[in-house]
Amino acid sequence: MHTEIRNLRTSFRKVERSLQRIAEILTSQNGKMIPKGQSVGRARPRLSAKSRAALVLQGRYMGYMRQLNLKQKMQVRKTKETKGVRVAIHKAVRILGKESSA
Repeated sequence: MHTEIRNLRTSFRKVERSLQRIAEILTSQNGKMIPKGQSVGRARPRLSAKSRAALVLQGRYMGYMRQLNLKQKMQVRKTKETKGVRVAIHKAVRILGKESSA
């Protein structure tokens, strides 16, 4: 019963957030609905596969760097400058003692 009540509260919060977003859109457009073809603001740029892969690598690098202390971070940064991001990620994984490699 507690889980059902919690689920219901979560659903109400989601509905409330959606209604707030709709209200913001309507008030910013003076109550006019925007046709489907028109955009609201700036569109996100489309990423190439190469750019997306670079962002994934950057995210992994930052995720591992967050877990290291200052001395370890300096070692990994130096490796990144000399050998590249992939090798730096592998070094960070080794330092952390994790089994899965990037």
